[in-house]
Amino acid sequence: MQLFAPGTRGRRWFLPWCLAVALLANLAYPMYVHYDFSHSLDTRGYLRMATGRFDSVSVTRRYRILVPAAAAVVAAPIAKVYGKIWPQRPAGYWPLRFAFYLVNCVLLAAAAATWFNAARLSGAPAEAAALAMLAVLSSRWAEYGAGLPLTDSLYLLIFGLSYYAYRQGRGAGWAITLSLLLGPLAKESFVFLLPWIFWFGHPALSWPKQAAALLMGCLALALTHHYIDRSIAAASTDSVSNALNHLENIRYSLHRAASPKGIGELLSIFGFFTLIPAFGFFLNKRRTSTTSLAAPERFVFLNGADFWFVTIVAVHMLLSGDLGRMGYLAAPVFVVLLARSFKNWRTLLQR
Repeated sequence: MQLFAPGTRGRRWFLPWCLAVALLANLAYPMYVHYDFSHSLDTRGYLRMATGRFDSVSVTRRYRILVPAAAAVVAAPIAKVYGKIWPQRPAGYWPLRFAFYLVNCVLLAAAAATWFNAARLSGAPAEAAALAMLAVLSSRWAEYGAGLPLTDSLYLLIFGLSYYAYRQGRGAGWAITLSLLLGPLAKESFVFLLPWIFWFGHPALSWPKQAAALLMGCLALALTHHYIDRSIAAASTDSVSNALNHLENIRYSLHRAASPKGIGELLSIFGFFTLIPAFGFFLNKRRTSTTSLAAPERFVFLNGADFWFVTIVAVHMLLSGDLGRMGYLAAPVFVVLLARSFKNWRTLLQR
């Protein structure tokens, strides 16, 4: 695991990214090939956007153009050879779906690399950080995000960049800048992450520079709104009305989270890996109660920044009503938690 040791940029970023791409490409391929699009408005909407058609696309998704635009660029050369490689698949959206698969694997793997580096900065060894990263990528939500025409991969990357910048501090201003430039176009609810970035990202990038980057991101969003609304003759107030309508999801989300099905959905975000930190806590408590030796490291990993990060994820869950999918945004914190749990397991079991 010395390949992952701190040092060159390739070791810290490229190798974790390659591992993540390899895993995601395997897991997401069946999703890309076999998914039934007939019951998914989200995926059909993003496919339409990638072809330049914004009419009949929900206002909730209409302005998230970055991933569909990237997929359209990638699909252009693919479409020329796709039919020769897979002649059994009819023409139409197949090349574009494959382009989304490629773009999302690349973006989600980049997000995973930020998780890995954040875990390393938290004190976890390289092997524990890599194992935790791969474990979290095995979630069904990573499979969905990589294999389908969705934009979750970019939003996960923005959350990962922001959290990495908090862990790194000085020298990570580029991560905050990218988050503020791309965030407004990635998802409207990015506004809820802004206070966290301004406060906990300040050591990485000063407030005046953060404001400048955010201004550029908001300007790009305003121009996108203007262009799309004008092209389809949509009212400029539709976005405001849509945002207010999301408040109605809060009651539904609370009822769902309290139901057996909702609890199962929450626990399935990271699957059985959710039990590892809990089991590690009890193992640590038992060992320290029977020996005079101090614990190798406390199992209280959530500091103030982590707590507020998870709180912001909870806000996303309440407003969207999609508990599992939005809950996966907590992946950066969970990778740190899981990696440090693996570290403590190793120390405790060696005693």
